[in-house]
Amino acid sequence: MAEILSSSALNQLFREARSYNAFLDRPVSDDQLHQTWELMKMGPTSANQLPARIYWCKSDDAKKRLAGHASDGNKDKITGAPVCAILAMDEEFHEQLPWLFPHTDAKSWFEGDEEGRKESAFRNSTLQGAYLILAARAVGLDCGPMSGFDNQAVDADFFADQPAWKSNFICSIGYGDEKSIFERSPRPDFDRFNRIL
Repeated sequence: MAEILSSSALNQLFREARSYNAFLDRPVSDDQLHQTWELMKMGPTSANQLPARIYWCKSDDAKKRLAGHASDGNKDKITGAPVCAILAMDEEFHEQLPWLFPHTDAKSWFEGDEEGRKESAFRNSTLQGAYLILAARAVGLDCGPMSGFDNQAVDADFFADQPAWKSNFICSIGYGDEKSIFERSPRPDFDRFNRIL
């Protein structure tokens, strides 16, 4: 039976975790990125679709290219981070279902249904993006997720050889600079946005 996580673990994942706008000059190792993937891939997706595809921009060149497609307010958030992940979705994820979901012919559910694949890829890659943030926090890293970039330009620059891959959002990763965050914005009590029926 699962146990409730310790208060310190809950603080690290949720209560005290923040979205950072700047990062310390401290490197993130490839091993930490592998650890993040090994955790995030375990999160549930519909029929184990796992449509997320990630490019981890670590080199100055890759980050500069990515920043060139971002809004002015996001450029420094990208280039100043040790890593910036491009979280994309594979709109032809169904081609992988024979081995990812071998229990039944799930590939046939999506063949010939391009719009259904796009919707499912977006929903499930977004879920995986949330898992990425929690997984990175779990291995001791901080995140700065963002939109505010030209998706089509990013796709053309980074995924030209994978035309079915479409960017969803980007996320800077590293060790957050406490000076870069604002006072936490309001979080509502349960009764404001919830109903138990």
